[in-house]
Amino acid sequence: MALQDAMRRKRANFSLTGRRQFRTAGDRSRLALLAILLLAVGSVLSLLFSVTTGASNASFLEVTANMAGSGDVLNARDRIIIFYIRMPRAILGFLVGGSLAVSGAIMQGLFRNPLADPGLVGVSSGASLGAVGIIVLASTFAAPLYTLLGIYALPTSAFGGGLASTWLLYRIATGNGQTSVATMLLAGIALGSLAGALTGLLIYMANDQQLRDLTFWGMGSLAGATWAKIAGAGPIILLSFAAIPFIARGLNAITLGEAAAFHMGVPVQRLKNIAIVSVAAATGASVAVSGGIGFVGIVVPHVLRMSIGPDHRFLLPASALLGGSLLIFADVLARTIVAPAELPIGIVTAAAGGPFFLWILLRHRARLAL
Repeated sequence: MALQDAMRRKRANFSLTGRRQFRTAGDRSRLALLAILLLAVGSVLSLLFSVTTGASNASFLEVTANMAGSGDVLNARDRIIIFYIRMPRAILGFLVGGSLAVSGAIMQGLFRNPLADPGLVGVSSGASLGAVGIIVLASTFAAPLYTLLGIYALPTSAFGGGLASTWLLYRIATGNGQTSVATMLLAGIALGSLAGALTGLLIYMANDQQLRDLTFWGMGSLAGATWAKIAGAGPIILLSFAAIPFIARGLNAITLGEAAAFHMGVPVQRLKNIAIVSVAAATGASVAVSGGIGFVGIVVPHVLRMSIGPDHRFLLPASALLGGSLLIFADVLARTIVAPAELPIGIVTAAAGGPFFLWILLRHRARLAL
């Protein structure tokens, strides 16, 4: 009986500590809600900006009027460009950007460090391995799987690769309830290199047509966006978003350490399982339809954490909105900066995200002992 009372007092103390840690974030809850509202409005505007930017003569007002059902103000050519080329591209870009940003925020909360990102620790490489494998082997070893899954074959295979790499990374980097940042980064580099070697072997086996597709896909692009790709990857990404309400509070608690979170009543192992599967699903589906797009997962959560605080109840939905909008604008820049040609979007995000990552690394160097 005395032991049970002691455990209850200990759990209450841990809960009080957790509330104190996020008191500053709680004080910024109104700011966070306002930021989410503004980001939601900005997301709609970014989608409209994307579908009205390009070679078509359709204006912003004409497109919005047509979408609102105010008569046929667009000619047949413009309707095809808007609704079958630009709109699926914009929607897919928003889903991919949001999933990468949310995955980065979840990994940073789970590993308790600001350097975690699917692209930096090998998760994206594992997802790429799964996607390249199903593309190259679709007519041989993977033919039954491809026939069985249909349009879901590519995102499912990428999800499997991302899940395997995420699980291995967590098992290697975590010991005795503590996650080593240095071990995580080194293990991520090793897993990424291994996945890259296997991916290179598969590319070596590819035919000429597959090789051309894989080369452009590997640099990241939304050029091949279609409604079919949205139908294949969209449900997987949205299911990973659905996990946000169930893990946000647990991620807040786990920042105190896994032992502290356990004594606060958080089912730590279940939380880790949900988080790992969500990251793998979101990253895998995104990589399958867009290729390698880096740095979104580290830039967006870090910017939001500095502005609205570390509370994951607000950080995760805000990351989804800002990540989606950011990738839409990056895509517009990629297809207009060298028009009529098009830059791979991965080049744009890497050019912007690389210096930002170095700044984060230098800013946290002393605390991380790197």
